[in-house]
Amino acid sequence: MAFESKIKKRILVAVIALVAVAATVVIYIEAVGIGFLVLRDASNDIIYAKYHVSQGDRFSIGFIHSVNKSPLIDCYEIKEDGIYVEKTIYYGFGAGVQTELSEGEKLEYGPDGSMIVSGFDKRMDDLIYFVGTVSDHTLTINNGEGISLRDLCGRNSEVRFSYEKWRLF
Repeated sequence: MAFESKIKKRILVAVIALVAVAATVVIYIEAVGIGFLVLRDASNDIIYAKYHVSQGDRFSIGFIHSVNKSPLIDCYEIKEDGIYVEKTIYYGFGAGVQTELSEGEKLEYGPDGSMIVSGFDKRMDDLIYFVGTVSDHTLTINNGEGISLRDLCGRNSEVRFSYEKWRLF
């Protein structure tokens, strides 16, 4: 009888521990949320892809500029309340690229000769890219492997980027 009582106590302790861990996870997810970078078709809201991201994570969209035909990379950061543009990297000067700096912005030159305009820190409430027919757009998250938006979404797609938090309730 004493043996059965010890087993029941151990089972009860294990169940209480599991419930406590599960409750902690639920509270954490509800309080913080699990963040995703979501890519949708801007015309019909169909989701192309979701990528797990956290506050402070960065991503970029690289492409060949349609007018001056040189590479351009737009860089973004995930913050608590959305996507913020942080900098743009240009590899050629010409029509269609920024020619003047606004207040708070600065121009630096990269070791590869690129021109880096930074200091934007502007929330992008409606971030949309049109995937090119001639050249691809490439999504890179946290300096990882590039993701072809042409392969993922198709040519001429209008892709909306958003930061969304998933919660349990």
